[in-house]
Amino acid sequence: MTSSAGLTAPLGRRRAYWHTGVCLTVLLGVLYLARRHWPTLESGAGRLAVADQGWLLTGAAAAMGTWMASALAQQGAVVRRLPGARLVAAQFAASAANHLLPAGLGAGAVNLRFLMRCGLPAGRAAGALAVKAATGAVVRLGLIALLAPACPGLLRLPRVSAAAVAVVLGVAVLAAVLLATPVWSRCRPALAAVLADIRALHGCPARAAALWGGSLAFAALHALVLITVTRAVGLPLAPLQVALLYLAASSAAALLPTPGGLGSLDAALALALTATGAPGAAAASAVLGYRLLTVWLPLVPGLLVLGLLVRRKSL
Repeated sequence: MTSSAGLTAPLGRRRAYWHTGVCLTVLLGVLYLARRHWPTLESGAGRLAVADQGWLLTGAAAAMGTWMASALAQQGAVVRRLPGARLVAAQFAASAANHLLPAGLGAGAVNLRFLMRCGLPAGRAAGALAVKAATGAVVRLGLIALLAPACPGLLRLPRVSAAAVAVVLGVAVLAAVLLATPVWSRCRPALAAVLADIRALHGCPARAAALWGGSLAFAALHALVLITVTRAVGLPLAPLQVALLYLAASSAAALLPTPGGLGSLDAALALALTATGAPGAAAASAVLGYRLLTVWLPLVPGLLVLGLLVRRKSL
């Protein structure tokens, strides 16, 4: 009889192959578009080189604040008090690891190991990550719903095709079938544990405030980074418009499992900015600046912190 471990290994490999294939496909598409639009990208890089340094420094400060906000949200997702300095360091390291693996796997793995090192069982640690991710998604959707009326006409709902309706119905039928199979009975205890954690967290006002406040600050600070970069390169868009475009683009990019949204978020942001009438070079410089402050500059220090945490057995 084949053991469950023997079945899990091939399944894990198949998932890794699938994620790798999707990532390579998206990245190859991005490289093709980059080559096709290279003059625009080159002009954008030149425009970024002479951008307003004061606004870029403000964006850098906002980017550093995102790690604090992430740490606050992670603490809010756990009833037990976590060591503050190590928690912030883990978020910094997780942000770097997240740009090496697809679909948030890097950040998830780092945070899971950190929570388990802090004494949480694997199930509780995974539940805390799920609560944090779900709260972040709800906050983003709430901000989009709040900002959309203030920026009328900026976002246009796509036409719903018959194929899209069919896919949604298919997913609903599949979910109903799964609920009637033994798979649901196996997932029910895990879901019950997550719901129990959510009730316990919201029974503690300080933890609930940290969870929701940290998630809100995380999304707002990322939007602020993009706002400061657009100001630095002289892109004539109102801050609320830029924030709404960022939230919509990042939500759409989350559907593609590329490492840290590389490629998918870049394309979504550039498309969103140019759709407002912004020049291609200005949009490219804004996206490049946002990525510089949130990814490329912190990447090597983040990996060094990750190695230090592993060496000290904090992960």
